[in-house]
Amino acid sequence: MDYARMRGIAEELMAYAERLEGAWTAEIGPAGPLLAMTSRSKRHEGAVRRIRNQLDEQLPATHPGYICANDPEIEHPSIGHYMIVDPRTGTIEVHSAPCKARYLDKRAYIFGDSVPFGAWKVETGAFRRYGKAGDSVS
Repeated sequence: MDYARMRGIAEELMAYAERLEGAWTAEIGPAGPLLAMTSRSKRHEGAVRRIRNQLDEQLPATHPGYICANDPEIEHPSIGHYMIVDPRTGTIEVHSAPCKARYLDKRAYIFGDSVPFGAWKVETGAFRRYGKAGDSVS
């Protein structure tokens, strides 16, 4: 599935989500468009801030003039990496090599690892687990 089609499906999901209770977002993930409930906690924001700060420090050397931003969501059809951080399990997945509607490569890491992410590296030693696997994050 090409990016324009995935973006169209994501927009349809957002229109549907407007009728649902709670806060929702549509994203284009490793398997294509998905609808996810958003419930950001201070702990969640802390993990996002740690990743953003680390990438911002590395960007001048690899991509001068670029910034790392977490809101509003920015998508680009040629973005080749996708990182999923799950503080409930203390795990990280890095997906790369997009091909049609999925990513061909998936690497698993745990909190404490030095995680390669494209041209960058994310140190996860300060990441903290919270909640239990299977619980909703709030």
